[in-house]
Amino acid sequence: MDVLALLKSASLLVPEESATENDVTVDDVWEYLAHDEWEVALGLLEELGDVRPLPAVFWASMAAAAEELRLERSAAWCHWREGETRDGVIRADLTLRAPSDGGRRSPVPGAGVLRPMWDIGHRTPTGEPAYAVARLWVEGVPALEPGGRAPVRLAPLTPERWRHLRPGQVITLHETRPVGGAAVLLEVMPPG
Repeated sequence: MDVLALLKSASLLVPEESATENDVTVDDVWEYLAHDEWEVALGLLEELGDVRPLPAVFWASMAAAAEELRLERSAAWCHWREGETRDGVIRADLTLRAPSDGGRRSPVPGAGVLRPMWDIGHRTPTGEPAYAVARLWVEGVPALEPGGRAPVRLAPLTPERWRHLRPGQVITLHETRPVGGAAVLLEVMPPG
């Protein structure tokens, strides 16, 4: 399928009354599509996808268009959002430990590559933490520096194990035995 068709099909899934904080609407998207400004249209549709939940098929079309345009990060983001429609949304404010306190010495890649373990409150029969794994997407930046702080999104490998969490709870990141960071949950939404 060609990029224009993919973007058109995605735009048809956005409710007409949807508008971003900057008053971008689907009409603006159509204007860019009419002038073959596909990358701009894709970006505007990504913004409109943040206004209200949209179906998985919207994000799948967007991911396919981004792949055709060879926009790797946009494609990864759209696949991520497609997954959130199936598994739910978990957002948190993550603070990494500083290297001087035993934290990691290299930045955390921001585009969902890292799959750390998390202590989310489950315990083994002996009382030890029963860690859960979730991919990590850092919002707004390509990477999170050691000791840094940023909003993140989590994509659990076993989403049902995370259903008990609520905003305000603190969970801890573990790449090794010691705590690598702490995250305060901002949003926990079940699937669509």
